Amino acid sequence: MSTDRYESPLSSRYASSFMLHLFSAEKRIETWRKLWVELARAEHELGLPVSAEQVVELEAHITDIDFDLAARREKEVRHDVMAHVYAYGQAAPSAAGIIHLGATSCYVTDNADLILYREGLKYLRGELLAVLRNLSTFAETYKATPTLGYTHYQPAQLVTVGKRATLWMQDLLSDLEELDFVISQMRFLGCRGTTGTEASFMDLFEGDGAKVDEMNRRISAAFGFDQCFAVCGQTYPRKADSRILNVLSAIAQSLYRMANDIRLLQHDRQVEEPFEKNQIGSSAMPYKRNPMRCERICSLSRYLMADAMNAPMTASVQWMERTLDDSANRRISMPEGFLCADAILRLAQNVTDGLRVNEKIVNRTVREYLPFIATENLMMEAVKRGGDRQELHEIIRTCSMAATAKMKEGENCDLLSRLAAEPAFAMTEAEMEAVLEPSLYIGRCPEQVDAFLAMVKPYLAQASTETVEINL
Repeated sequence: MSTDRYESPLSSRYASSFMLHLFSAEKRIETWRKLWVELARAEHELGLPVSAEQVVELEAHITDIDFDLAARREKEVRHDVMAHVYAYGQAAPSAAGIIHLGATSCYVTDNADLILYREGLKYLRGELLAVLRNLSTFAETYKATPTLGYTHYQPAQLVTVGKRATLWMQDLLSDLEELDFVISQMRFLGCRGTTGTEASFMDLFEGDGAKVDEMNRRISAAFGFDQCFAVCGQTYPRKADSRILNVLSAIAQSLYRMANDIRLLQHDRQVEEPFEKNQIGSSAMPYKRNPMRCERICSLSRYLMADAMNAPMTASVQWMERTLDDSANRRISMPEGFLCADAILRLAQNVTDGLRVNEKIVNRTVREYLPFIATENLMMEAVKRGGDRQELHEIIRTCSMAATAKMKEGENCDLLSRLAAEPAFAMTEAEMEAVLEPSLYIGRCPEQVDAFLAMVKPYLAQASTETVEINL
């Protein structure tokens, strides 16, 4: 870790080793060199003056990159791709003259980006599945545990702890489906020339378009792509970047919602994120147990949702066949988007793997509000005993307001005793207490959880069983 210059917290604190390596200079330039190898191989096999020996020499020098030499060369020529063409040629001198033959810079820069982005999306998919797996276990465990539901963050009808978790899961499942669509729709740029016309290759192959198509098919297949973009300018369509950052933003939106719910519930001590034995909650208040991981998820999610705006702004201003005002922005916004999504998902895995439910507090909260929740059932029972529904409704309203006023003064809820004192109800307080069984008020929550988990199960079969080590 460098201490004498700025370093992005995403790289120094939050992102995984996998994602840091994926967007490293080493991985990027190795990918460039693999692209140059496959271009040379295809050109050799299709009859251009590129020898098998030159291809072999290029293959032998994919990883021995002299970054210092490339940096010195870039200072002279002010062009990063040509600097690395030069450095590669120094490492593989017999092939120096055929490196990048017929290609433009975007052959390596854009195709490499597509390769790295697809690999990154697949990795994030595994992390997303791991979060869903953790939540699935949690939902199953607490599918029948009654808890107070909230609308407008005000007490409402009962739900269950597990049912609430399925709301988070449903958002994430939507993200997974969108992510799968984005991955399935990814295309390769191929080697299309300076304005996407393939004119340079038509010249090299003496007008044989079939050989140009075959060259692109072979290069694409070498990197696991079965299709190129049908048409392009010099670059691949920047709409593809919008699609990628949009799905990363969608994941951030879902995890923000989940983490924010947990923060609210932790305030009420109903649910808590993991807290280690020696963890310090506050430098000034040793008793504090702050939901710092969920807060971090929310914080990073806001960054990612804002970062996703870079791609549509870039895609909307691509002049004709290309403009270079995308380059500096994409160097930052795309890798940072991936690193941020990775960080959020790693945190979410950690939180959902150790999420704690304080069942006694949950039950106490339920019991505190259950008399209000049970009033509809009490009214129906009173009607059966000869009461007038409208009169009973007004009694419940006035008694509820009075009981709430007492609770605001710190007193216990006395709603049932107030209702029992009303002759129109014709019920004793003990009879009213008999209907205060929380499980009577959770509707179909357990069945809904079972049905939802059955739908998610095929996806979870794909989830990795590896645990995530995270420095929090």
